[in-house]
Amino acid sequence: MIDATPTLRICARIGQAAERRQDVRRVQERQLRDLIARARNTAFGRMHDFGRISDVTGFQRRVPLRTYDDHWNEFWKAAFPRLEDVTWPGVVPFFATSSGTSTGRTKYIPCSREMVGAFRRAGRRLLGYHSLARPASRVLGGRLFMLGGSTDLAERARGVHSGDVSGIMAAQLPRWLRPRAFPPADLALIRDWEDKIARMAAAAPGTDIRLIGGTPSWLLLFFDALARQSGGPVDLARWFPRLELLVHGGVDFAPYRRRFEALLAGTRAELREVYPASEGFIAVADRGPADGMRLQLDAGLFYEFVPVDELGAPAPTRHWIADAEPGVDYALVLSSCAGLWGYVIGDTVELVGRDPPRVRVTGRTAYTLSAFGEHLTLSEMEAAVADAAERVGAAVTDWCVGALYPDEASLLGQHLFFVETGAPLSARAAAAFARNLDRGLAERNADYATYRSADFGMKAPEIRILLPGSFAEWMKSRGKLGGQHKVPRVVDDRVLFASIRCLADRAPSESA
Repeated sequence: MIDATPTLRICARIGQAAERRQDVRRVQERQLRDLIARARNTAFGRMHDFGRISDVTGFQRRVPLRTYDDHWNEFWKAAFPRLEDVTWPGVVPFFATSSGTSTGRTKYIPCSREMVGAFRRAGRRLLGYHSLARPASRVLGGRLFMLGGSTDLAERARGVHSGDVSGIMAAQLPRWLRPRAFPPADLALIRDWEDKIARMAAAAPGTDIRLIGGTPSWLLLFFDALARQSGGPVDLARWFPRLELLVHGGVDFAPYRRRFEALLAGTRAELREVYPASEGFIAVADRGPADGMRLQLDAGLFYEFVPVDELGAPAPTRHWIADAEPGVDYALVLSSCAGLWGYVIGDTVELVGRDPPRVRVTGRTAYTLSAFGEHLTLSEMEAAVADAAERVGAAVTDWCVGALYPDEASLLGQHLFFVETGAPLSARAAAAFARNLDRGLAERNADYATYRSADFGMKAPEIRILLPGSFAEWMKSRGKLGGQHKVPRVVDDRVLFASIRCLADRAPSESA
């Protein structure tokens, strides 16, 4: 295999020079005009008079904010699975399936060929940023391992397929990258996640893997499978001596960072965060973890930023890259080359830089916990869980939370956290985890502190420490194992919450 890293580095330098010259406002204005021009004659474009839109203000005046449900019910549902000239020109060939919500309901998000191309460009930039940061890099001299969904996509109609977005992109790899990809085609097709993990774990050792990427929780499952195969502890340095890069995304990394840094000890690999969503490839880290991720301004996406506290207002303020301010918690809104328009993606972000614009993900618009008036945000809960785990030396694999409401046996409600750790905790450590979590939430949120003061409005949270593999079993029972499927952080669907409680009750665990 020819090492293409020198060519990659040359292209990356050219791209970096072009990025330095970018006028971010003009790039995004041009992006929006291009999207509108392409979709002018679609049903959506005619309905919103795209032919008369000439600038951002005109677009925002004519196109209201919409959620996934709005897009689905108003435009996609009647024509699904064959969307032709509905919100994007031509027939949409792919639908990215997504279920990372508090209800677990599957969504079908259009993915055009233009969007596939945008994902490819973002992937090349990721490799380019790495090659420039590591002058001795030879990342394209070996295999690139992306732990994603099956490339055996479901056929919904003639020429129309659906699947995990990572499976779609793996099935559409450019020709030059196919020989460098791992797993091989026969393993990439496997839909059964447990079988796929086991067979990849058997095939990976001895393979010259230079990059590993995926959602942190699924990567940990894969590493554990490798350890079982080898009959020893996880040893990435021995299994992949030329590993250079571990790419992570999809969830907040804070609860995982400590464990991944330990796993990478002895390797030459660096961590790099990405922000791919089923709706588009939004950002890539081009610097260190504290610098956020660089928005992909020319990746088929036009970005808007709505202050979180205005999201439900009749006329929320719609900022864009020209006037959005750092340090503000915004709901991210996308318009895309796959036919999403004023689409409230469900993530909240904060700008950490303006030129170039970089963001960090702060949470989900739907992931707030306010069963009793406590108004906890996801970022507050993520930080409190990570801090509580660090204080007791625990490595968190995954977690979720729901509310236990008052009943005849108790006049006060409380939160019930399910936390999976890399190794079982003693009852004493679990109790300390619970105390630290309670204290951390109170320190970060005044409403929570008020409700918890002297048990005035809530009891202390209950913590269920789950054994390794518990969440994987739960996700498997729901048909959501692997790929882009993520454990929902806040579970407000009663049936879904009951299912995780039943699983936890059956499994041996520690409670606090």
